[in-house]
Amino acid sequence: MTMSTDANLIEYLPEILNYGIDEFPAEHGRARDDILRRLRTEWWPKTSYTGIDNEMDSTKLTESQFTKCATYLVLADYALPQLTKWNSEGEEDRFQVMMNHYQKKYEEEFNSILYDGVEYDSNDDGVVKDYEKEAKHYSNRLYR
Repeated sequence: MTMSTDANLIEYLPEILNYGIDEFPAEHGRARDDILRRLRTEWWPKTSYTGIDNEMDSTKLTESQFTKCATYLVLADYALPQLTKWNSEGEEDRFQVMMNHYQKKYEEEFNSILYDGVEYDSNDDGVVKDYEKEAKHYSNRLYR
């Protein structure tokens, strides 16, 4: 399962599939793994759930909450780097400029999700209630 698809890439960069690479399925999986790893290190330890479960259960996340974030990450770290010429003279090509842009957008979106509240169905009832949307700014202390 992935948080984004090639259709999401096309929403932000319509010409992405016109440069010789027809699809990016593995890249979407890598972006999902990166986001989950980052959640485990930056968000999970600061939640009240760590007293209940020692490990974050990624199946309890609302993954659609991360679609835009994953799309930016695929573009910045996986798709566009395959298209750049990596000029040794230090000049950035258009793909490197886009990579920097989408990396900034990824950081902004990830932090926005953290501060708005990550949806985590802690009681596994299939519904994320308001108290299961834990924002980073409400949980700045470590729960034990």
